[in-house]
Amino acid sequence: MSLPVDDLEALWERLARAVDEAGDRRELFLAKLALLLAERLGDRAAAEDAIAAALRDLR
Repeated sequence: MSLPVDDLEALWERLARAVDEAGDRRELFLAKLALLLAERLGDRAAAEDAIAAALRDLR
């Protein structure tokens, strides 16, 4: 399951705006967003894999 590149780019832009809107509460916003998306995904293993993938590029 994947999204077209145009959709990913639009989501990236919306996420960037939302992070700016959250201001000094951006970490809380991102945590809430991650949990809401994991709940909608409905697959704990897939959510944990996504967390690991996101961390991989930060190290």
